[in-house]
Amino acid sequence: MSDTFNPARRWHDMGGDLAGPIPTDQHDFSLWEKRVDALMIIGAAKGFFTVDGLRRVLEDMGEDAFENMTYYERWIASINQNLIEGGAYTTAELAEKMAEVAKRGATYGDAASAS
Repeated sequence: MSDTFNPARRWHDMGGDLAGPIPTDQHDFSLWEKRVDALMIIGAAKGFFTVDGLRRVLEDMGEDAFENMTYYERWIASINQNLIEGGAYTTAELAEKMAEVAKRGATYGDAASAS
């Protein structure tokens, strides 16, 4: 293991580097995290992306994303980019849908009372 900079390695390649202790505590996944997993499985099964495509987007996000975004935030960003590239929807369609969902309110209770 070397502390010298290796220009052949990208910033996310930590292979062989000390990364500190590995957290071993478990946590319950939130509903949206479970939905990210489901969306990844469905999108891959429908042929919108591959593991390589997802990894490409993750690696291209940059160091800031890995420092400031959670694991599932990075994954949903990668899935979204791959779905756009795969033709599942356009950025305009996504923006329209996001505005529609935002109008429902912040909670399920808000959405139910609006209908």
